Amino acid sequence: MLIVITYDVSTKDSASRKRLRKVSKLCQDYGIRVQNSVFECFVDSTQLKQLEFKLINLINDETDILRIYRIGDKHKNKVKHIGAKETFDLEDSLFI
Repeated sequence: MLIVITYDVSTKDSASRKRLRKVSKLCQDYGIRVQNSVFECFVDSTQLKQLEFKLINLINDETDILRIYRIGDKHKNKVKHIGAKETFDLEDSLFI
């Protein structure tokens, strides 16, 4: 399923900036960055639970914001990209 993760992590001190980097790195492990604090990820239900657990344990729920949107499997007609930075389709093959 396609999920969209957005976050706003406080960066008032070095510990919170470190937390921001950890949240970003964790999201990169599961998907691609589409904006500064926005990631699109294709995950199954087990991966989603693991990711949610890890993110919840990383953030400070008194100062940070984390949102996870479940777009689902039929996302082709739910996501429309407009603008300069085109991303690749995560479901297509990628040759390196």
